[in-house]
Amino acid sequence: MSEAPGKRMELAAEKGAKGFIYYDDGNFQRYKGYYDYMKNNDRGQMGLKNEDANERANLFINSKLAKVLMPNIDEKNAPETIATKISMNLTSTNEEVDSENVAAILKGSEKPNEYVVISSHLDHIGISADGDINNGADDDGSGTVALLEIAEAFKKSADEGNGPKRSIVFLHVTGEEKGLLGSQYYTDVEPIFPLAQTVANLNIDMIGRIDPKREGDRNYVYLIGSDKLSTELHELSEEVNKKYANIELDYTYNDENDPNRFYYRSDHYNFAKNNIPIIFYFNGTHDDYHRPGDTPDKINYDLLENRSRLIFHTAWEVANRDNKVIVDKATK
Repeated sequence: MSEAPGKRMELAAEKGAKGFIYYDDGNFQRYKGYYDYMKNNDRGQMGLKNEDANERANLFINSKLAKVLMPNIDEKNAPETIATKISMNLTSTNEEVDSENVAAILKGSEKPNEYVVISSHLDHIGISADGDINNGADDDGSGTVALLEIAEAFKKSADEGNGPKRSIVFLHVTGEEKGLLGSQYYTDVEPIFPLAQTVANLNIDMIGRIDPKREGDRNYVYLIGSDKLSTELHELSEEVNKKYANIELDYTYNDENDPNRFYYRSDHYNFAKNNIPIIFYFNGTHDDYHRPGDTPDKINYDLLENRSRLIFHTAWEVANRDNKVIVDKATK
């Protein structure tokens, strides 16, 4: 076999398989090498806890074991059902880790049951193998600070009797660096508020630095996803920027053919996959991305302020317009 196993595993699960044994002697060493690397370098993957008591075991085997199960496997070129009793003792080295999303809610004055979610992530990649601390000042300390400042501005307006019409959810998620886990938990497992009543998600992930590969005015921000689901949200975003911020909105990474695939790589995606319109605010990567050098002294605080103001005004318009933004490009 030389085909990737993913689709075969999915099909087997749909057919009720209790497990999946995958034989590909040509690629077995590659799979085993990857497993050994992950095991020896403490680089195991994380995922949300699976409460399914019937969780399937997926095994990759070499030719020696394959021929024990089916001695003539190399000569078989057609599908065949065989009756073979297999007994295995599997020991998991998984560890359960507790982590939390942090959410604050500001109730809307006129449409309290419609929600605008403003998000950033609270985690970073931690301490390197050599003991260096990865500070994460831009990724995503900048988004964290922006979220707090935007929350303070909304609360101040509410205290002065001018709060938003729709409710605002300030969502600080965990586990982004391990696979968007905090936002996945919010959308897929236990939404605090119904997704059907969630109007939009504005996600802030790295807005404090400058992309050295970019040419032009430093007063810019990359926008990703604003037009993917809602033409109306995209047009609103453009109008708000012209009215309040006048920042260059760079759509380089919004391209469907962008090899970086940033649209799929931050917490907004878990909202987008549920047809909730999103905007992802991003300054691009730099030499300190996921390195110890991502420190607070390298943040461009004037740009962080400008970009935060843009996000605040955009959220304000989304929260206070008469009708919620229309989804005209639903994916399902």
